[in-house]
Amino acid sequence: MEKTTLISTCIFDAYGTLFDVSAAAREAAAEPGNEALAAVWPQVAADWRNKQLQYSWLRAVARKHVDFWQVTKDGLDWALENAGLSDEALRDRLLKLYWGLSPYPEVPAMLTELKQRGIQTGILSNGSPEMLRGAVESAGIGHLLDAVLSVEEVGVYKPHDLVYEMVESRFICERGEVLFVSSNGWDAAGAANYGYQTAWVNRTGEPMDRLYAQPRYTLPDLTGIPRLL
Repeated sequence: MEKTTLISTCIFDAYGTLFDVSAAAREAAAEPGNEALAAVWPQVAADWRNKQLQYSWLRAVARKHVDFWQVTKDGLDWALENAGLSDEALRDRLLKLYWGLSPYPEVPAMLTELKQRGIQTGILSNGSPEMLRGAVESAGIGHLLDAVLSVEEVGVYKPHDLVYEMVESRFICERGEVLFVSSNGWDAAGAANYGYQTAWVNRTGEPMDRLYAQPRYTLPDLTGIPRLL
């Protein structure tokens, strides 16, 4: 029988896990004057996210690091051009909305329950410190987090081991006591390979990534996280 270690620390990826990365495009598309975006916003949102991730991986491999805000802007520029949109005001509006992305609806209650149980909580994200500060403040969840960790401290993006190591450096815990939660299968694989217990939040029912490690748990959203403890 597999030995189970009690979880003392629960760490979350930010974008796509706690914060809805489609919210900026969806909200902008609903605003007057953005009818051109309204017709294609799901494509823009998906392209934006895909290029954001691809650029982070490619920069990590090439050792050409820039912060995640630059990667986010570059990804948006590609997505807008691909959709045939060249409105500078629209670009500015999308970036402003991204700075304060909406959290998924279950996030506050889930984090509150973890804190009530005495669990250490935090974010470990590719996002820059300024981006994460804006998102956390906009969502009103700062009081429910013990730390917000950015890859800018180590200068390389996930899934590099140096990123996951930051949790052990910040929190008083053993590696096996950490539950790392991400909506990205590759991120959950990276954390599992490092030695953390991992939960993959698979909101869209995607197949599991064929990688060097797999998450221990798969959930449809974040509501079940407290039950894993």
